[in-house]
Amino acid sequence: MSNSVPALFRPLSLRSLELSHRGWVSPMCQYSCDPVAAPGVPHDWHLVHLGAFATGGAALVMTEAAAVSPEGRISPRDAGLWNDDQAEAWQRITSFVHRFSSSDAKIGVQLSHAGRKASVYWPFAGRSGTVPADDGGWSTLGPTTSAFEGYAAPQAMTEADIRGVIQDFADAADRAVRAGFDTIELHGAHGYLLHQFQSPLVNTRTDAWGGDEEGRSRLTLEVIDAVRARIPDGMPLLLRISASDWAEGGIDGDSSVRLARRAKEHGVDLVDVSTGGAVAGTRIPVGPGYQTGFAAQVRREAGIAVGAVGLITSAVQAEHIVATGQADGVFLARAALRDPHWWQRAAFELGYSLEWAPQYERAAARSVY
Repeated sequence: MSNSVPALFRPLSLRSLELSHRGWVSPMCQYSCDPVAAPGVPHDWHLVHLGAFATGGAALVMTEAAAVSPEGRISPRDAGLWNDDQAEAWQRITSFVHRFSSSDAKIGVQLSHAGRKASVYWPFAGRSGTVPADDGGWSTLGPTTSAFEGYAAPQAMTEADIRGVIQDFADAADRAVRAGFDTIELHGAHGYLLHQFQSPLVNTRTDAWGGDEEGRSRLTLEVIDAVRARIPDGMPLLLRISASDWAEGGIDGDSSVRLARRAKEHGVDLVDVSTGGAVAGTRIPVGPGYQTGFAAQVRREAGIAVGAVGLITSAVQAEHIVATGQADGVFLARAALRDPHWWQRAAFELGYSLEWAPQYERAAARSVY
C-alpha cells in the first residue's frame, strides 16, 4: 500500500468537528418505525443499518430524515425527533457509532418536515399516494393549498403554523445535541417543506413568506437561525438543497448559489447539493455524478464547503470529485447499501490502507479485494 493519502481520505474540519476523511453516508429513509406502538422511534433496524456504515469505514454517518413533528413525517413509518423517547433511542445509536466505528466516525441527524409531501405510503407498502385518516394518515401543510401531483391537497400555512414549524426545528435540534449527534443537517431539498417555500414553482404566496426570492428564502433562513441558536458554536450545521427543479421557472444553479451565500452568512457550514423533487413530471438526466456540476458551482461561487451526491459509486469517481475540487466530500447512498464496507474497498482500490475494526482485521488481508 502507498504512503500517499488520496484526496478522498484526507481529513476535513468543520468548525470543531474533525472528520477523518471525505467519504460520507447520505441520509436514506428506511420507513421502518412502528407507527402505532412507537411512532418515530428508531430501533434495532436503525442501529444495525447505521452501525454497519460506521464499522465499514465511513467518516460521517447521516441518519435518515427525522421529522420535527408528527405532521412532518413523509410516511407513518418515518423516524422522528419531536419527543424525548425518540431522542433516547437515537442516543443508543450515536453511542454505538462513537464507540465502535473503525474510522473515528461521526454521526449527524437530518431534520425534516415533509410539508405537502407528508402522510403518504412508504415505498414497499404495496400502495401509493396519500394515507387516509382511517389508515393512520393526517392533514398536511404547505405554502398554499396546491397539492403535489397524486397527493391530497395541503392546508395553506398561517403565520402561526410557520412560526410553529420554526420552533419545531429548534426544539428537535436541542434534542439532537442531547442525543449525542455531532452535526445536524436541515433538509431543504426533494420537494419537502423548506424546498416548497424556496421554489417559485410551488410557493406562490404574496405575503412576507413568498413573492420574490428573498421572501421564498425566509423560512429556510429563519430555521437556520433558530437551530444555530440552539446548538453549540463548535457544532457544524449542514443544509441539503435541491440545486435545480429541472423545470422552467424553477430553482437553478444561480439561485442556489445565492441561497448558499445567505445560508453561510446565517451559520451553515456545508451545503449538501442534490436536485429535484419540487414538482412531478420533470425529466432528470440521471447518470453517474449527474448532480456534481451543481455542487461544483455552489462551492466555487458561494465560497462554502459542499458535499456531492447522486450515483457516485466507484472509488475512482469519488476520488476525482474531491481531488479536482468539485466538492469537499461525497455522500453515498445506494453504493453504501450494496456494500456497507464501501470505504474499505475504496481505500484498497486507491492504494491506501484504511483502519479496520479489530473484529474484522482478518478480512484486511492484501488479497481481500
